[in-house]
Amino acid sequence: MVAELTIFPLGKVRGLSADIARVVALVEKSGLPYQLTSMGTILEGEWEEVIRLLGECRRALLKDNERIYMVLKIDDDRGKTGKLKGKVRSVEEKLGHTVRK
Repeated sequence: MVAELTIFPLGKVRGLSADIARVVALVEKSGLPYQLTSMGTILEGEWEEVIRLLGECRRALLKDNERIYMVLKIDDDRGKTGKLKGKVRSVEEKLGHTVRK
């Protein structure tokens, strides 16, 4: 399963990077493959692993913030792995070149 998570505290105008860094540290600790983007974090893992991690991220932000905003997109293609990079590779093959990163 591939999931894209966007999560941040509400009420702050600037200075979200410390909160986001705490979430990314939890993602790193989970051991799940991930890709950090400027608009969210893409994860790959089994349903239970991803949902458990989302709960940890939520609880971590709620410790210091009264309200958080979370958007979650999921591609649940059971039994498939390697999609985090495989989807990008497939598009690159069709383009005939690597995409900018």
